[in-house]
Amino acid sequence: MELIAGDIGGTKSRLAWVADGVAGAQQLRFERVYPSAAFATADDLVRQFVDDARLPLSPDTLMLALPGPLHGQHAALTNLDWSLDAADMGASLGIATVRFINDFQAAAAGVATLTADDVIGLNPQPAEPGGVRAITGAGTGLGLAFMVAEADGRTRSFATEGGHVDFAPANAMQARLLERLRAAYGHVSWERVVSGMAMDDLYRFCCAERAQPLPDAPMDGAALVARAEANDAAAGAALDLFVDLYGAWVGNVALLYQPRGGLYLAGGITQHLRARIQSPRFMAAASDKGRMRGVVERTPIYLITNSRLGVQGAIATAFSLS
Repeated sequence: MELIAGDIGGTKSRLAWVADGVAGAQQLRFERVYPSAAFATADDLVRQFVDDARLPLSPDTLMLALPGPLHGQHAALTNLDWSLDAADMGASLGIATVRFINDFQAAAAGVATLTADDVIGLNPQPAEPGGVRAITGAGTGLGLAFMVAEADGRTRSFATEGGHVDFAPANAMQARLLERLRAAYGHVSWERVVSGMAMDDLYRFCCAERAQPLPDAPMDGAALVARAEANDAAAGAALDLFVDLYGAWVGNVALLYQPRGGLYLAGGITQHLRARIQSPRFMAAASDKGRMRGVVERTPIYLITNSRLGVQGAIATAFSLS
C-alpha cells in the first residue's frame, strides 16, 4: 500500500506518505506540515503534498483525520471552511481508496503508538491494563474521544463532539465570563473557553474585569504569552483562567469516562502551555469536584508531547483496515 495519511487541523495540517515495508514494517517516504488556511480545498492540499514529495510513485490510499463530525464519508469542517466527500476526492485526485475519520478518533488510535518519552505524567497514578482510556485536547478547537479494549485484545476508538457541550462556570468570575460570551454567541460550549479560539475572548474578559484598555487586534495564544511575560496583568490573568477552565474540563472527562487506563491531553495549545499545565493549579482545578474528587485523583493523567500523534493514528488506522 502506498498511503498518504493526514492530520487536518484548523491551523495546520501534517501529511505523511507511508508504504508497506519488509515484514510488515512501515516505510516513511515523505512528510510535511502546511498552514491549512493556505489552501482553498483539501484536494489542493493533497495535490501540493504529492508535488512536493516528487516520488516516482502514485498513492493508492488516502486517510484523512478531520476536525468535526462525519456524516458517512462526508464532512464540513468545524474551524476550517472546507467541505469534503471521500468519493469525490478519490475521483478528483485519482486515488483508489479515500477514507475519513474524526481527528480525535485518530488521536485515540495514535495513543497506542506512543512511548514513555512521548508523555509527561500530570497525575502519575497506576493505569489499569485493559481499562477505558480517553483523550482530549485544546488546539484550534477542543476534541474528545475514548478507547475501549475488546475481547481480542484490540482497542476500539470512538469519536465524540464533547467539546461542544454546554460550558458550566465553577465560580462567580466564570459566571460573569459565561454571561459575556452568551451575549456574544448565544450558545456557549466548552470549546468557547478551552481552545485556541478562546484566547481572544478570555483576554478581553480579563481586561474588562480590570478596567484595562481592550486590544486593537485579536489575540492568539502566542501573543497572550508574550504579553504575560511583559507583565501585562490581564494577560497573566487570562492564562491563569485558561488553566483553571482546562483543568475543570479534564476533571469532567475523568468523571464521564472513569478512564483508569489513562486520560491523555493532546493539542497544540496543550503543548505550548506545557509549563502552566504542569503546575499544581491545573490539577487543583481538575480535582475540584466535591464528593467525586477522589475519582479524579485516582485517574492517571498524561500530557502528550509527540506532535505527530494524529498522523500516527491515521497511519495505524489505515493499515488496520487494509
